[in-house]
Amino acid sequence: MNGIDIESLLKSTLSIQTEDLLVEAMKDLVKDEIKRYVRQKLEENPRLKAEAKQIIKDLIEAKMKETYALMRLGKVTAELGVSMVPDEMREQMEKDLARLLEKEVMRVIEKM
Repeated sequence: MNGIDIESLLKSTLSIQTEDLLVEAMKDLVKDEIKRYVRQKLEENPRLKAEAKQIIKDLIEAKMKETYALMRLGKVTAELGVSMVPDEMREQMEKDLARLLEKEVMRVIEKM
């Protein structure tokens, strides 16, 4: 069929995937061993465990604040852009932006 050797193509693709799969599996095993070691050390020292837990909580909160700030910056940037558009174009642009935002919000909600 069109001179394409499907069997050899599949074999070469599978061998590459197998090599990649083995490398990824080894990386996962190393990560798992490191996690086990870290957990063991934290269990041995309750003070460090509590401090690490609080730091992780602080990092998550900081990331959420950063995300919120970036969203607000995007909103201000969009408002600035709309304010610079001539009046006759502004209404259509606002409708287009609203549709775009609605579409993106729905995409995010569907992923949740």
